[in-house]
Amino acid sequence: MDEFMQAAIDEARMGRAQGGIPIGSVLVRGGQLVSRGRNKRVQEDNAIKHGEMDALMNAGRQRTYRDTVLYTTLMPCYMCAGTIVQFKIPKVVVGEARTFGESKEFLESHGVEVVILDLPECVEMMREFIAAEPTLWNEDIMEL
Repeated sequence: MDEFMQAAIDEARMGRAQGGIPIGSVLVRGGQLVSRGRNKRVQEDNAIKHGEMDALMNAGRQRTYRDTVLYTTLMPCYMCAGTIVQFKIPKVVVGEARTFGESKEFLESHGVEVVILDLPECVEMMREFIAAEPTLWNEDIMEL
């Protein structure tokens, strides 16, 4: 497995172990890890602390994102996809898009390359989480 996707999966697992939602993300530039993040909506009681947003916040101020790749265990929501477009991140590598895949066309329509790996590990992690915590999942995707 790609080391950066593995880092995103590790973040997702840490988030779940903390009682949160198992979605992790990492930002990469030139083959080097810039930052890591995980969904912390539960842990920090923060509505916008999705995995991608946490990784971007942890990256701090960057002069540019045009030379970065964002890895995430789950297809980004529209909020995170909008940030990817706004920051002009050219490529997103996604662990799985079966559970939540709505933003793919939006990202691609704004010139973002979307690579979906469809990793069984990511699919299973989300399946197990949703089965165990359907209300929390529906809150996260605003389906309550």
